[in-house]
Amino acid sequence: MTQQQKKKIHYAWWLLIAVSIMVGVGKNGISTAGGLFLTPVTEDLGIGMGSLTLYFSIASIVTMIFLPIAGKLMAKYDIRLILIVSIVLMAGSFAMFGFMSSVWGWYLFSIPMAIGSIFITQMAGPVLINNWFKKHNGLAIGIMVAIGGVFGAIIQPFAGNLIATQGWRFTYIALGLGVAAVIIPIVLLVIRMAPQQKGLQPLGMEEVNTNENATAQQETLTGVAAAVAKKSSAFYALLSFFFIITSIASFSQHIAPFAMGVGYDIKFAGSALGAMQIGVLIGALSFGVLSDKIGAKNTAVFGMLLGLVPVGIFLTAPENPTLFTVAIGIFGFVVASLGTLGPLLTTALFGKKDYSQIYSTAAIGLAVAGIIALPGYGFIYQFTGSYTFVLYALAFMLILNALLVILAFKGKKKLEKAGMWN
Repeated sequence: MTQQQKKKIHYAWWLLIAVSIMVGVGKNGISTAGGLFLTPVTEDLGIGMGSLTLYFSIASIVTMIFLPIAGKLMAKYDIRLILIVSIVLMAGSFAMFGFMSSVWGWYLFSIPMAIGSIFITQMAGPVLINNWFKKHNGLAIGIMVAIGGVFGAIIQPFAGNLIATQGWRFTYIALGLGVAAVIIPIVLLVIRMAPQQKGLQPLGMEEVNTNENATAQQETLTGVAAAVAKKSSAFYALLSFFFIITSIASFSQHIAPFAMGVGYDIKFAGSALGAMQIGVLIGALSFGVLSDKIGAKNTAVFGMLLGLVPVGIFLTAPENPTLFTVAIGIFGFVVASLGTLGPLLTTALFGKKDYSQIYSTAAIGLAVAGIIALPGYGFIYQFTGSYTFVLYALAFMLILNALLVILAFKGKKKLEKAGMWN
């Protein structure tokens, strides 16, 4: 290998940047931004918070049904075609919310939005990174989530100000069209499913000697078969972890209503969500590096216990704007574990042999959580006028999730002893 070849930037890094922009803009321009609209829409149209947030539940049901199909579609069809169709469904549906005057509009358009979101914000990132990175998977996933945090720190305050100055209808349309305009060119120009499509090997494979290439390729495919994994205690613990961490992260959609319920305005709520995305950025980098250094297990337990700090601040001193912003930032740090630790825990527990099948099935826990948690939080607020009960529930779930991680790795040892890891 020549010195020039060694210095050449591997295409995997360009793909990572493209994927990070796609996921970051998609999540923060549409998925996460949805929470900013809850209070303005409910007040303007006279809809209850619980009734409106049911559209999150519908989206989660659609996600749960479609997730197992998503993995098969990604393996069968051109990834660029899938992602273009997905962003049209996702961003187009979000823009259509701006024309709605009845809650049924949110219920209807949440269906195509959810289908598109599966590929844009959930499946594409982990699958592409696994395909392109033989080494530094944790770092790559961390970078992806971190770049998303950068976009969030910009988009969330921008969206809050836009709602305050131009109204929620205009903002829905502007964000939907803007997200599509950014993502479609990126997909067409940069995204490729596998290194072979560019005549390359995965990043890190070139470091392996020619005589060891067959062995190295085999190593990337070791792990537990999907049929075996899905019957294991480790899988059920992982499924439960996904459910709970998503339930915890789902509270981010209620941050804006929570802030405005305490007495802050929509602009402050947007800035607070921007602070949360800075926390996501730091958390994503930290979780990626930590999982490479001390393992996904220890990193996950640390993240869950750290989440108790912002919950404590929300319960005891929410009226203090400085502490509130700090708490939001730490909460964002913990929320980053959803995008970073989910894929890393799946790989650590079951390997790469049937990663996409195992991950897409375990990710059903994400969808089920959305069905229950998102509207559940809304109805609690609608009936009690407070998020206090929700905050106590978050504390309990954080502790429970730390225990589930420990149980999952005990289940992994059982699989190894039974000779199921090969």
